[in-house]
Amino acid sequence: MSTPIAADARHRIAYQGEPGSNSHLACQQRFPDLEPVATASFEDCFAAVESGEADLAMIPIDNSVAGRVSDIHHFLPTSPLHIVGEHFLRIRFALLGIPGATLDGVKTVHSHVHALGQCRRVIREHAFTPVISGDTAGAAREVKEAGDPTQAAISPPLAAEIYGLEVLLDDVEDEDHNTTRFVVLSRDFEQAPRGNGPVVTSFVFNVRNLPAALYKALGGFATNGVNMTKLESYMVGGEFTATQFLAEVDGHPDDPPVRRALDELAFFTTEVKVLGVYPADSFRAG
Repeated sequence: MSTPIAADARHRIAYQGEPGSNSHLACQQRFPDLEPVATASFEDCFAAVESGEADLAMIPIDNSVAGRVSDIHHFLPTSPLHIVGEHFLRIRFALLGIPGATLDGVKTVHSHVHALGQCRRVIREHAFTPVISGDTAGAAREVKEAGDPTQAAISPPLAAEIYGLEVLLDDVEDEDHNTTRFVVLSRDFEQAPRGNGPVVTSFVFNVRNLPAALYKALGGFATNGVNMTKLESYMVGGEFTATQFLAEVDGHPDDPPVRRALDELAFFTTEVKVLGVYPADSFRAG
């Protein structure tokens, strides 16, 4: 695990979804001593930290199967919150039914649209009819409330414990590498110290509308030997000529190579905003 984040001063951590979701599980794994706070949407999750209702937020940002969580990439650049940590969670789904339900009796399977897409094999093999729910844990709650043995949920195993369901099948996800990366957000900018283990620096920037501007902007990272682990783009304000990039690099801004690369980046951009400088999770070394 990465270096703990001032846990003695923390009490609550917000996540999007219902109890029993993967985000809930990530909170339990990373901060077992904090009280998890469920929120209905990502906006509510961000707002809980901004208002002081929660001290931290656990936010999914990428999945090894589904790719990036697009909403988060739009919230981060304008949010006053800062990335202070990361956590990688191996995603495991189970097929859950009410007590007494049998696998042969299941007709419909409920889950979030992404979870259904990540568990196509079991759905196809058993000829289940997929039903989209708003949340994987919410699907488990809905199945329990319905009390119908022909309905099942594809949900994290934690949801079975919370909602009193039985596991009909374990590990129903298609890919055994299914992993979600979460970032931990805080109101305070807590920069990881230099020289105390691997560090990740996350930042956003807007390139100038000039020929080869992106090529020139990124050239400094190559010439200074800085490893860029993420580069994603999206439009700003609906304008096709204005593109914003989210980038992550290995290293600390005070490391001379990273500092030189960021200085060079500034020449070819209209804005550079550092979102966080935080310890790299040990999963990266895996």
